[in-house]
Amino acid sequence: MVLRQVCRYAEFSPERMGKAALGSGTHLYAGLNCFLPGQQHAAHVHPDQDKLYFILAGSGEAMVGDETHAVSEGDLVLAAAGVPHGLRNTGQAPMIALVVFAPPPRKS
Repeated sequence: MVLRQVCRYAEFSPERMGKAALGSGTHLYAGLNCFLPGQQHAAHVHPDQDKLYFILAGSGEAMVGDETHAVSEGDLVLAAAGVPHGLRNTGQAPMIALVVFAPPPRKS
């Protein structure tokens, strides 16, 4: 599978962070987290999943463990399984983050 210009799959919502699934396999999941200014994905933990965010557009803050860092287009954020993490759009424009999990989320 090849997806071109993945930002065009972004889904925004005025009520909360938007999510768009891009693809999933047996061992990996990829999607987009989409933030309007001021929106966030509150700190949370995945006990058995490693996760990365790659900032495709916009700017904000990333929290990993006890640290918070400013992030912008081209930055990579890594959160190992069991480490609290979250993102917030602190900028004036929409922020889009490519999200990759391993292993992929379990289907309920």
